[in-house]
Amino acid sequence: MKLIGSFTSPYVRKVRVVMADKKLDVSFVQENVWVPETTIQQVNPLGKIPCLVMEDGSTLYDSRVIAEYLDTISPVCKLLPPNGRERTEVKVWEALADGVLDAAILVFLERRERSPEQQSARWIERQMGKVHAGLREMSVRLGDASYCMGTHYTLADVAVGCALGWLAFRFPDIDWRGDYPNLARLADKLAERPSFRDTVPVVA
Repeated sequence: MKLIGSFTSPYVRKVRVVMADKKLDVSFVQENVWVPETTIQQVNPLGKIPCLVMEDGSTLYDSRVIAEYLDTISPVCKLLPPNGRERTEVKVWEALADGVLDAAILVFLERRERSPEQQSARWIERQMGKVHAGLREMSVRLGDASYCMGTHYTLADVAVGCALGWLAFRFPDIDWRGDYPNLARLADKLAERPSFRDTVPVVA
């Protein structure tokens, strides 16, 4: 298998963390989907990363789909409960973390792709409202627990850790560490894991 992505995408990082945690040997192909010569639509018609190319040439896309699939092919470090309410809760955490990222990335792109006079302050404010509301909800849900689901590491922590890491990377002005010390503690705990340490976002 090979994973197509970039070193800065938080969604790609989520998949890379899962692969590392589960000791899966998957080659990585770097792709910049923003340049005219990108070939990403040959494997993903939506033109997005990450995209996982299987041994038979078929493809999986969307980080949530890929992460869930990868958890089924190796018994090492199970990240999703088999079924029931607990599994749903993990997926809700993942949706919350991805939702924060979705909103923040829209702001990042608005600022990067448009000149200041073309940018919509109202649009940016709306999206940043989602980011801050999502962070508050993460903090409330986490409480004093060691991990998102209580005492054990799951895909919820992978998703939240990647979201917080990307905010620190692209939005250093958001003081989520100061506002939510429990999220900071979780992020620091996750940063000690080799899977997180080896996938810190960088501009290549």
